[in-house]
Amino acid sequence: MQSFRSELEDINNPVIEKDIIDLADKISKFRNLQIDDDKFRSVRLARGVYGQRQPGVQMIRIKLPYGKVTTRQLVHIANLSDEFASSTLHATTRQDIQIHYVSLDRTPELWAKLEKEKITLREACGNTVRNVTGSAKAGIDPNEPFDITPYAQATFEYFLRNPICQEMGRKFKISFSSSDEDSAFSFIHDIGFIAKVKQVNGKEVRGFKVVVGGGLGAQPMLAQVAYEFMEEDQIIPFTESLLRVFDRYGERARRQKARMKFLMAEIGLQGLLDLAKAEYPALKHKTFRIDTTSVQQPEPQPAGKVYPEVSIDNEARYQLWLQTNVFPQKQKGFFAIGLKTQLGNLSSDKARALAEVVREFAADELRITVTQGYMLKFVREEALRGLYVALDKLGLANPGFESTADVAACPGTDTCNLGISSSYGIAVELERVMTEEFPDLVKNSDISIKISGCPNSCGQHGIAGIGFHGSSQKKDGLVLPALQVLLGGGVDADGNGRIANKVIKIPSKRGPEALRVLLADYDENGNEGEYYKDYFARQGDRYFYTLLKPLTSLDDLSDSDFVDWGEEQNFKVETAVGECAGVIIDLVATLFYDSEEKLDWAKEAFAEGRWADSLYHSYNVFVTSAKALLLSEDVKNNTQIAIIRDFDRIFVEKGEFSFPEGSFEAHITKISSNEPTEAFASTFKEEAAAFIEKVKATRTKQLIASN
Repeated sequence: MQSFRSELEDINNPVIEKDIIDLADKISKFRNLQIDDDKFRSVRLARGVYGQRQPGVQMIRIKLPYGKVTTRQLVHIANLSDEFASSTLHATTRQDIQIHYVSLDRTPELWAKLEKEKITLREACGNTVRNVTGSAKAGIDPNEPFDITPYAQATFEYFLRNPICQEMGRKFKISFSSSDEDSAFSFIHDIGFIAKVKQVNGKEVRGFKVVVGGGLGAQPMLAQVAYEFMEEDQIIPFTESLLRVFDRYGERARRQKARMKFLMAEIGLQGLLDLAKAEYPALKHKTFRIDTTSVQQPEPQPAGKVYPEVSIDNEARYQLWLQTNVFPQKQKGFFAIGLKTQLGNLSSDKARALAEVVREFAADELRITVTQGYMLKFVREEALRGLYVALDKLGLANPGFESTADVAACPGTDTCNLGISSSYGIAVELERVMTEEFPDLVKNSDISIKISGCPNSCGQHGIAGIGFHGSSQKKDGLVLPALQVLLGGGVDADGNGRIANKVIKIPSKRGPEALRVLLADYDENGNEGEYYKDYFARQGDRYFYTLLKPLTSLDDLSDSDFVDWGEEQNFKVETAVGECAGVIIDLVATLFYDSEEKLDWAKEAFAEGRWADSLYHSYNVFVTSAKALLLSEDVKNNTQIAIIRDFDRIFVEKGEFSFPEGSFEAHITKISSNEPTEAFASTFKEEAAAFIEKVKATRTKQLIASN
């Protein structure tokens, strides 16, 4: 594992080097049983290292803000997938790339090599701000008021390694959409930004419509409008204030209730915004001007370049590709090209070959889309025929980009611990059915089909026109794979999001027949020009339940119904397997270790002049130390605010601890009402250090008394 240290010499960034060394150190401690599994899981997930259902190997999630990747980076990832993983690059619905079957001990070396091309794993997983997603056509969209790319980039940079969002109760998702079409699906995000402009005193002012509290999963909720227009220099301060609220008030014990949507459901939108407003005095930036020149457009191929003459065997197919995969840019004379991949997967060989094609025909930048495809930019009209032929040789010129026939799916039971039944296998089968039986669906972009292996919606089944998620059923003591059918989701013509409704559960092997029934019904009974979402709303849940009810019978099952798609053995629901043997850990001592580590971070931030960061680390010292002492009294809490208030109840009110402000809550939440000055950061840091020592002394007395 130490071989990675030689790679660090080329990075020339002490912060990144320290991160990678720390991961290696934590892996060593974990192997030597010096930190418990839960603590190690938190560390590795925040570094993009995710356990697979196959024991001993990891999925690595590579964080690519708004899906941007250069050809050099794509080739680099492909090469590293050959060296460390399974030679397949999986594009996700959050515009990341995932590679699989990586040894845990080799992850520091892999990370170090990725960083040579400015590619990070940091906070790609875990209870952090996940990848900031954005419209794939950003910067080239004829309908956009302005390019959201620099705003997404600034948001990514600002919150990466930011102390306020390193150990939240759950993940936090942010999106940027280029226009009211909402192609980045703001309505399913914790915070979604939609580009807007308005006239103020005769001058055009940039800003965003802001929606908050959305999310999918087993209990999907639509985001609510927080502000119809927020000026551009307020989006980062607002996001920071909301993250601080979520960190303090968000659920931590009940994982299924720990997203911000549940906090908003509990206290209401206005309550959430009021708490966020109360955090503004503590923000390091009350306004944050974003440099709109920070991300430059890639250079197109030179004008006058001569492209080779090509012969196209199937002119009709080429014309169909032009219709479904080629889009005029706002820059006159240039086109964007959508690449349809099967389930987001590219082999490493194909990725390298694609990079060569892009270098020949397009600008040196690709965007991974939220539909698991790729988008090329700045293709000249005279290059289209040659590009089509080159892509067709790679199997990447299939018509129907982001059409009904372009199915999105998560990896499911192929690699994921949470997968219940196959998503890949059924997705492949549904695409085959549409290709052979409904070929015209490549022209239909109204009905989206999305599949997940479980209710968590990584495949975004919750916003599909026709969605499926993995499940199971029982018959005579045997278990068979099943699919929950969801209908009616997506974005309507006005850009409004709709959550798909659960309709019925069917055996997995009847998924293709369910699709046939649904498509035939829509073809027969839908009105001319009626969108599928509107058709579903008109007919209602009961209509579709009755329509699909014949497919639910378990009285006529065959042996194949008990075998999942792509498998040979009978189906069984497999629970997640732990990554090491269980050990007994002193959880109180572990929390003290965490507190001391956070105090070191506070001191480091202070020494570097980062007063606000130092204050937040010191705040976490107080909370973590208080949690340790409460745990020694067998008091467990769901939120940080509950920890704070229980510490007052159990220790302060009984006189064991005292604070000048009268309570623990008043003492540590003063970080919200005070400016983050050097003097305040210094005092608060020293108070946190003294608090650790007093808490540890109290714990020592408890242990002596118990013996």
